[in-house]
Amino acid sequence: MSAELAAALAAEEAAIYAYGLIGVHLDGAGARAEARTAEAGHRNRRDVLVARLDELRASAAPAPAGYQLPFEVTDHGSALKLAIEVEQGVAAAWRAALPATADDDRATAVDALAGAAVRATRWRRLAGVSPVTVPFPGRP
Repeated sequence: MSAELAAALAAEEAAIYAYGLIGVHLDGAGARAEARTAEAGHRNRRDVLVARLDELRASAAPAPAGYQLPFEVTDHGSALKLAIEVEQGVAAAWRAALPATADDDRATAVDALAGAAVRATRWRRLAGVSPVTVPFPGRP
């Protein structure tokens, strides 16, 4: 179980990094507020995971100082595209963690998966991507 939670932690940390870049390229106060809210959610989830891994006496790799992004973010459109990809990645990490979780960790994983799916849907809507929802969030 701790390996899956450590992978989810890595996804949350990558999301936090990405939102720092996403936010500065978004146009409009609403989109920037959405990015701040998403980043805060990922920070909260990260803190919960760090505490849970400590309870389990498990370790996770330290977050890298930087991340290789899948493409260059230069404007509003590419920032939205990255936000969608980030949330899909977070959803995938939590979806992978679900089978290995039990009790409170299962509730955390389901909540995190659902949150990532909702955020991805919001970003798709803002980006004008259709369809705005996917049938199985976190699934390739």
